[in-house]
Amino acid sequence: MRFIPLILTIALVAALHTRWANKPAFGMLFSPQHGFWQHAEPVGLHDDQHLNFPTLKGRSEVWLDERMVPHIFAEQESDAYFIQGYLHARDRLWQMELQTMAAAGRLCEILGPGMLDYDRRQRRIGMVYAAEQTVKEMEKDTATNMQADAYTAGINAYIRSLRPRDYPLEYKLLGYGPEPWNKLKTALLLKYMSYDLAYNNNDLEYTNARHLFSKADFDRMYPDFTDSLDPIIPQGTAFPPPAAPAIPPPDSLLAAAYHFAPDHPDPDNGSNNWAVAGSKTRSGAPIICNDPHLGLSLPSLWYEMQIHTPNMNVYGVSLPGAPGIIIGFNDHMGWAVTNGSEDVLDYYSMQFRNGKEEYLFNGAYRKADLRLEKIKIRGGKTFVDTVAYTVWGPVMYDDSYKGPGFLSVRWKAHDASNELLTFNRLNHARNYEDYLEAIATYTCPAQNFIYAGKDGNIGIWHNGQYPKRWKDQGKFVMPGADSTFAWQGYIPFEENPHIYNPAEGFVSSANQHPTDSTYPYHMIGEYDLFRGKRINQQLRGMHGITPEDMMKLQNDNTNLFAVTAIPLIMDHLDPVNFKTDAQRKCMQWLFAWDGEANPDSEAATVFNMLWEELENQVWTDDLVRDSLALKIPQSKTMLLWLLRDTAMHFVDNIHTPEKETLSQLVQRSFDSVAQRISHMGNNVALGTARGTDIRHLTRSIPAFSRMGLPTGGGQHIVNATKKTHGPSWRMVVELGTETKAYGIYPGGQSGNPGSAFYDNMVDDWVDGKYYSLNIYDQQSQPAHLRGKIFFEPGE
Repeated sequence: MRFIPLILTIALVAALHTRWANKPAFGMLFSPQHGFWQHAEPVGLHDDQHLNFPTLKGRSEVWLDERMVPHIFAEQESDAYFIQGYLHARDRLWQMELQTMAAAGRLCEILGPGMLDYDRRQRRIGMVYAAEQTVKEMEKDTATNMQADAYTAGINAYIRSLRPRDYPLEYKLLGYGPEPWNKLKTALLLKYMSYDLAYNNNDLEYTNARHLFSKADFDRMYPDFTDSLDPIIPQGTAFPPPAAPAIPPPDSLLAAAYHFAPDHPDPDNGSNNWAVAGSKTRSGAPIICNDPHLGLSLPSLWYEMQIHTPNMNVYGVSLPGAPGIIIGFNDHMGWAVTNGSEDVLDYYSMQFRNGKEEYLFNGAYRKADLRLEKIKIRGGKTFVDTVAYTVWGPVMYDDSYKGPGFLSVRWKAHDASNELLTFNRLNHARNYEDYLEAIATYTCPAQNFIYAGKDGNIGIWHNGQYPKRWKDQGKFVMPGADSTFAWQGYIPFEENPHIYNPAEGFVSSANQHPTDSTYPYHMIGEYDLFRGKRINQQLRGMHGITPEDMMKLQNDNTNLFAVTAIPLIMDHLDPVNFKTDAQRKCMQWLFAWDGEANPDSEAATVFNMLWEELENQVWTDDLVRDSLALKIPQSKTMLLWLLRDTAMHFVDNIHTPEKETLSQLVQRSFDSVAQRISHMGNNVALGTARGTDIRHLTRSIPAFSRMGLPTGGGQHIVNATKKTHGPSWRMVVELGTETKAYGIYPGGQSGNPGSAFYDNMVDDWVDGKYYSLNIYDQQSQPAHLRGKIFFEPGE
């Protein structure tokens, strides 16, 4: 019997070091010497560190402030990027590698065969191909080549210092280890952002809809411009005529029935940004503000830091995996970005023969470039996918992947570009002219770049390389055998929508349409409306503005969409139909509501559920047909249409003999919501019924997540917080003689769940609080540092 404990111990050790059904081996995870308890970090002060690396050219220091934000002071700029890479890897290595593996379609290597469809999609989008083109452009430019090389060297220096026991916890949990970094991984991260922000397209859905509905109905369902327009560039701005407008070929709408829809990023991936001139502020200095709206996760997308060299002193947030500061400010100016929301991706229907060998183009067959995508699968055989490249780009869909037929994709993100150069120049910019030189190099994803400087100037450019298209080009699948359907160049940079020092004293964007209909080029996209209107309404009425006023506006919970919609709803509800307590209670909440979507608002929950149900009542019978890929019109489109015409014919259900009215649909929707509310008990308030979940990047470890956060805000609201999506970084900067800056993001600097700085900012973010951003000068050391790291040349 005394041998039984020994046998059980041996069996347990063997089991923990064995993979079962493609699950990771847990021996490393639970090992006392190497496992998860090695990752607990002290909360107090850190002893100073002295690190030596032969690639460094000078002496550098890193100061770690009370939130563990690093402040880099380097004599040589290349050393600063080496240190940035080292620090990113030290705090976020697993996140960096996971994001680039996701971009490259390599998740099967660590997660098994369940990710095969995802990996195939990423390969067929051409993510690695696009990143390869970016690396070539990075290497052509002296500044970005130095930046990427030094940054890569810093990451690899940290990786080489690790023993298996030191690996971030997720590596142990999943049973693998880090691999060396390279510039392709940085390029993949940048292209992943392009996917997240510039993969907006509805070509398949719109092609199906155009065959089902008349052109008049189609244009009403998916309009280029809406009522109540409040564009980025004010209405009435005079635009010069285009030098060379796009010329359409003869109409040739393809007959098609697409029974699958491409995967789409979150349609609310966007942001708010604005800048107010000194004429509107209490201090007389411009104030610039930004809050990008993206998926929320732990570790956070962003990493805060200051980089100080003899030629640059810049502060803001960086992307772990890429050098430099992406959103921020320096000693002279600040910049802020929001998504342009344009569709820069088109599908072309191809005719192939001999399998994937040849395709028809301009009357002759051409050889396709065949790219073998070898997808390694953990616990299984490597899957080889053959992707054909045409003059347009990769064949995304064919008979082996969601076909039938062949659809090639033309995506702006595939073109050679160097996004790193734009941000490198912004980090160094001193004035508006430098800012223009920086953004002129930017191509994709389309962004609204705001400038505010200590020179007192403000401006905004709706910026990127936009295809020159004829009206409606890009909405539908086009014939790929005819070159006349190609983009006809790009809108010249100087003709991109922009405004400088406007009379109103502010510039702003919130993913709304960039211009009114007088702009001479055709841009297509899915634009917001009500966030921008609310921001502009508030800024127009504000004077003597302070940073605190801007913080309040970033956290504004007024649902202008709901304020517009509720009178319409009330007109079509008859209290005589309210038979239950739940119905009467819901009506009472809506009637008394001021439109503020605060965490304690029951009315906000009722309205959100009611509008969603009403949309389903209006559109489901028309847009759910034999599994066809179709798209429900945007909420703003339906609301504005119903305000114009309550008898719009889509209100009628085509599957019933009677002719439904809007009053019937509103009442049915209300009754359905009231019944659901009756089962929710005391959990109706927005912060409880919806709340916000900030999930760990694996999406499957609640202990590493922050779930059920009591948040307000939502879609159409300046505070665009949703269930798993929202303001990923809030920044307010007053650019006076002394810069005063404030910011917060929902996470922490560390990617280690065992660190006190993993999620230390989350609760304050929920409460709408901000931290002062410490802009240190090496000549005056602050009193409250957690530690210093000294980097010096040498072995």
